[in-house]
Amino acid sequence: MSMRFLEMMLIMILPVLLIISSSSAELVDPPDDCNNSQSCGNMEIEYPFSTSEKCAMASKFFINCSTGEPILGNNLLVTNISIQNHEISIEGYVAKACYDQKGNKPFLRVPSYTISSSKNKFIVIGCDSYAYLLGRYQNDNNSYSIGCTTTCTGMERVSANGICSGIGCCQTDIPAGLQNTEIKAYTFYNHSRVKDFNNCTYAFVVEQGRFNFYQSFLENFTPERQPLVLEWAIDNDTCGGNATAYNLEGRSGYYCTCNHGYFGNPYLSNSCTDIDECKTSTAHSCSATEKCVNTQGGFKCERKDQLLVIKITVGVAAGLVASVICSSWLYLVFKKRKLIKLKEKFFRQNGGIILQQKLYQQQQYSNETAKIFSEQELIKATLNYDTSMIIGRGGFGTVYKGFFADKKIVAIKKSKNVDQCQIEQFINEVIVLSQINHRNVVKLLGCCLETQVPLLVYEFVPNGTLFEHIHDANKASNLHWKVRLGIAAETAGALSYLHSAASTPIIHRDVKPSNILLDNHTAKVSDFGASRLVPLDQIEVATMVQGTLGYLDPEYLYTNQLTDKSDVYSFGVVLVELLTGRKAVMFDKPEEERNLAQYFHYSLKEGRLFEVVESNINKEENKKQIKEVAELANRCLNLRGDDRPSMKEVAMELEGLRKTEKHPWVNEEVNMEEIEYLLAETSNANDGIITTSAYDSIGDHVTLEFSGR
Repeated sequence: MSMRFLEMMLIMILPVLLIISSSSAELVDPPDDCNNSQSCGNMEIEYPFSTSEKCAMASKFFINCSTGEPILGNNLLVTNISIQNHEISIEGYVAKACYDQKGNKPFLRVPSYTISSSKNKFIVIGCDSYAYLLGRYQNDNNSYSIGCTTTCTGMERVSANGICSGIGCCQTDIPAGLQNTEIKAYTFYNHSRVKDFNNCTYAFVVEQGRFNFYQSFLENFTPERQPLVLEWAIDNDTCGGNATAYNLEGRSGYYCTCNHGYFGNPYLSNSCTDIDECKTSTAHSCSATEKCVNTQGGFKCERKDQLLVIKITVGVAAGLVASVICSSWLYLVFKKRKLIKLKEKFFRQNGGIILQQKLYQQQQYSNETAKIFSEQELIKATLNYDTSMIIGRGGFGTVYKGFFADKKIVAIKKSKNVDQCQIEQFINEVIVLSQINHRNVVKLLGCCLETQVPLLVYEFVPNGTLFEHIHDANKASNLHWKVRLGIAAETAGALSYLHSAASTPIIHRDVKPSNILLDNHTAKVSDFGASRLVPLDQIEVATMVQGTLGYLDPEYLYTNQLTDKSDVYSFGVVLVELLTGRKAVMFDKPEEERNLAQYFHYSLKEGRLFEVVESNINKEENKKQIKEVAELANRCLNLRGDDRPSMKEVAMELEGLRKTEKHPWVNEEVNMEEIEYLLAETSNANDGIITTSAYDSIGDHVTLEFSGR
C-alpha cells in the first residue's frame, strides 16, 4: 500500500519539477529601466555588457564609464565589443626590463576572459632579451608558460622594418584557453653589451596585424599599451528566442548566435528577428521566372504567370542577341585598329624607322644584316609563348625556343624592359652584333620591334650551357681534358675576336659558364645583355657595375672603369671551373673555399694544385698541360688589370696547348705567328662602317646574380 502511495505522489510531483526546471532555464532580460544599447566615449555597448552593474548580465560584463572611457576590471581600456563574435578588444600593458630602470610585469587578472589564440601574437623586442607569458587554464591549478628569445650584437642582422623575424624582434603563437596571464621580461646581461643601441627588453601580447616592427624600436619603444583581443562567454546555455547556444571549445562556457535567417542580439529574449531575404536579390536564390516570398527564418520561391514570363524572356533574349552581335563586331573592328596602331607606335618607339634606314645603308656593302621580324611570326614560332617552349630564365627576362615555317630553329629572348633613352644605341648594337660571324659566337639573327619591349632572335644552340656540363655529375664525366681544353681555347678565341678583331670592339662584361653554350662540344659565347661597345680610341669606359658574383673583376668593381681585362678576369674564373669542377661561389663550403678564385690562387701558391683538380681529368698524361693552364688562369686572376694577359695572348697560349694535344710530336716551341694566323682564320667578320660611340648594349641593367651561374 505504501509503494502504491509513493508511485502516486511521484506522478503528481514530476510535472511540477519539470515546470520548475524549465522556468529556471529561461532567459532573464535586464530590468525594464535598463537601456540595452548604451555608449561610452565613442563606443557602443550592448547587452550582456552594460555601464550599470544592475543592467549587466553578470558582474564580469560590467563596463565602468565613470571617467568617460570604457574600463573593464580595474584598468583595462576597452576599444571594441563584438556580440556576434563573442570578443572584446582591450589595450594591454607592455612589460619591460631596462639597463638603467626598474622593469614592470603586467598581468591580466580577468578570470572569465581568455586570450584569443587566433587573433593575437606574443612579441618580444630587444637584442639581449627573453620573456615569458605565464597563465592558467580554467579548472586547472597548474601554471603554464610560453616564451621567446632574441639576441644580436649589432644592427646588421636585425629584422627589417615591417618584419618580426627573430633577430631584434621575435614572436610566437598563443595557446588556446589561456587565462590569468602575466608577462615577465628579462635580459641576459642587463643590456650592458648592447646598451649603445638597445637599453630595454619589451614584451607584450598584441592583436595580429596591429603591430609593425621598426629597427628604431630597439633604441626607444614608447607605447605603454598594445591592442589585444579577449574571448568572453556566458555561464549557461540559455539564449533568446530564435537563437542557439554553442559550447566554447576546450573550456566551459557558452556563446549565443541568432539562427539562420534571423538577426539581432541573441542574449535578449526577443531580439533575433526575421531577415526579409526578398528585399535584396543577393539574399535569395529565386530565378527570374519565380517570385520570392518571405517566411519566418527563410523564404520560398513561387511561379510567376508563365505567358508573361515567356514574352518578357523572348523580348529580352532577342535584344541581347542583337546587342551582342553588334557589340562584338564593333569591338573586333576597334580592337584590330587599336592593335595595328599600337604595333606602329611600338615600332616607332623602339627605333624601327632608324633600324630600317641603317639596314638599307648596310645592304649597300654587306649581306650580313639583321632581319626585322613581325610579332605574328614570333607568336606562331613559340606557340604564343607557351611555357613548354621556355628554355631559359634570368634577371633579363625569358628565352623561348621557336620554330619558323622553313623549319629553322631559333632562340627568342623576351626582355623585361628596355631603356627608352638609349633606343638609337640599341639599334646600332643590333646591327653590330648581327654582323659578327664567328663560329664560336652565338649569332644574332634579328629582332622584333612591334612589342612594348623589343624581342631578339638568335641562332639556337641545342646542347645546353657549359655550366650544366661542368656541374652535372653525369655530364661532367663525359667532359674529358681534351674536350675542356678545346672549349677553353674556342671561348678565348671568341672573346679575343670581340676585343680586337671585330669592327667595333666589344667587352662582354658577363663571361661565365652559363653564357657559354655547347654545340656538340663546340663552344659558343652568348648573352650580350650586359656587354659594351667601346670606341676605337678608348681603352676603358666608365660604367655602372654589372656582372655576376664570383666572376666580377675586382678592379672594375672598385673603380667602375671597364676594360677588356675585365673579361680576362672572368675568363680566368671559367678556366678554374673547367679545372676543378667547382662553382665560382659556394656558400655551403668553409669560408676559405667559398670564393673559387681565391681558393684556387692559394692552392696553387701552396703547391696543392692537383688536390683541387677534378678527379675526372686528374691523370698523369694530362698533368703537364693542366699545370700550364692553371698558371695561365692564375695570371688572368691578377688583381691589377695591367698584370693580366690580353685575351689575344690567352687565346694564343691555349691554342698552342691544344695544338700540342692534337699533335704531341710537334715541337714545344710552337710558332706563335702561325697560331695567331689560325685564330684569325676562325672568324669571318664584315669590314663595314660601324658607329663607334660608347653606349650600353642590348638588354637591361641587371643586378648582381648570386646563383653561381
